[in-house]
Amino acid sequence: HIFQYASLLALLGWVALLLALAVPPARKLVLGLTGVVIPLLFAIAYVALLATAHAKGGFGSIAQVRALFESDGALTAGWLHYLAFDLFVGTWIVRDGLERGVWRLAIVPCLGLTFMFGPAGFLLYLLIRLGFLRRKPAVA
Repeated sequence: HIFQYASLLALLGWVALLLALAVPPARKLVLGLTGVVIPLLFAIAYVALLATAHAKGGFGSIAQVRALFESDGALTAGWLHYLAFDLFVGTWIVRDGLERGVWRLAIVPCLGLTFMFGPAGFLLYLLIRLGFLRRKPAVA
């Protein structure tokens, strides 16, 4: 059940991030939920799962990492790891983009890509952000 509930909660967090882009009064609350509260809940569940998972394996080789995920508890913990950090990065993208004046419509595809392929969305946002920083005139 943890897998399904966490996945639903993460999805709601991503929808809320899109809402935060469109509805300024909701931003502070949404960014607090998606940047702290939801990742914190995932972190607590992650630690509990790791503490109770009977996983074998390690990080010394791909075979050892594969062995870690043979345990459902460790696999669910790994999923929570993705959910927590991707949502945290998505929240940072929204916060940073709004503070830097990045067009909200330019942020949306970054969120979609971060939701599906974490680091690729982060990369896209940094490239877009770089373009916005270059557009600003230098201050003497």
